Amino acid sequence: MTPPRADREPAAGNAGETPPAASVCPIETLRKRSDFIAASRARRQSAQGLLLQARRRREGEAAPDLVRVGYTCSKKVGNAVARNRAKRRLREVARAILPTQGKPGWDYVLIGRALETENRPFHLLLQDMETALKRIHAPRKPRK
Repeated sequence: MTPPRADREPAAGNAGETPPAASVCPIETLRKRSDFIAASRARRQSAQGLLLQARRRREGEAAPDLVRVGYTCSKKVGNAVARNRAKRRLREVARAILPTQGKPGWDYVLIGRALETENRPFHLLLQDMETALKRIHAPRKPRK
C-alpha cells in the first residue's frame, strides 16, 4: 500500500524550503579547566535548581558565533550516580534553552545544586535557567 500523494510532496508554497531558524546558535562543550576558571570570575546568577556562571569571550579566544557551555557538580550533590543524573538534566536544560536564548560569543557554566538539580521538576528547572539567563544578560546598573 502506498501513502497518499499529499504525504510525498511538499505543501504548495513551501516547495521544499526549510522554515527560517529563530537565531539558533551552535553549542560547544567547555573542556579546559582554564575556561571554567575564567567563567567562575565573571557574572553569576543563582536559581533554585542551578547556578549559572557566564562570561563574554574576548576576541580571538574561540569562534565568535558559538555558544560554549560547561557542566559541573561537586560531591555535595551526592554520589557518582546522583552527580551524573544532575549533569544529564543540566545538559538537557542547556540543549533546550541555550540555542535560542544564549548569546553567541559567551561561555556558560551550569553548576548543579545539592538535592535541587536532581529532584526538581524539569519544567521548573527550565524556568530557572530562563530566569537566570535573563538576569545575566539584563543591563547592569551603573556604579556610583
